[in-house]
Amino acid sequence: MEVKIYTTPTCGYCHQARSYLGQLGVKYTEYDVSLDEKAAEEMVRASGQMGVPVIVIDGEVVVGFDRGRLQALLAGGKIHFGLKVADADRIAQKQGAIPVFGAIIGTVAPGSLGENAGLRPGDIITEISGRHINNAADVEQALGGLKASSILTVLFLRGNETRKSEIVV
Repeated sequence: MEVKIYTTPTCGYCHQARSYLGQLGVKYTEYDVSLDEKAAEEMVRASGQMGVPVIVIDGEVVVGFDRGRLQALLAGGKIHFGLKVADADRIAQKQGAIPVFGAIIGTVAPGSLGENAGLRPGDIITEISGRHINNAADVEQALGGLKASSILTVLFLRGNETRKSEIVV
C-alpha cells in the first residue's frame, strides 16, 4: 500500500492526520508543499485543491482529515464502524431479562463511525439501512457491503426508547 501525505508545518489537520496514520502503524511518505514546489504541483494535479492535508492512498485522494474515509481506504475499502457487538437475546437471557432481538453494543471505539453516529455501549441495534438486525452476525453482514460516501441509517434501542441515527460513511 502506497500512502502519501501533502502537508505544511502550520497545518493543525496535517498534524492530526500524521498522528492518526502513526497510531495505525501506517508507513507513509510526507511532502511539505511549502518547501517542495514539485510536490505542491503534484498535489494540485491529484486533488484539484490547494489546501492541506491531501492524503493519497493507492491513488485514491482524500482532501482534509477525513478519518472515516481514511479508515475505509486503509482497510481495503471495507468500512469499520468501530463497534464490538454481541447477540442481545443471549445477553438478556444471561441477565434474566426478557430476550430482545438485535445486537447489543459492548464498546464503541473513540473517533469511530459508530461514535460519530451517537451509538453508546448498551444500545441495541435493531435495524441498519432497512435491514432487520437479529444478532451480531447480522450487523457484520449489513456493514460488510457498505461503500464510502453511502448514507447509513441505524435504528437502535437506548433503554426503552427507539432512536434513529444517520451518518455518511
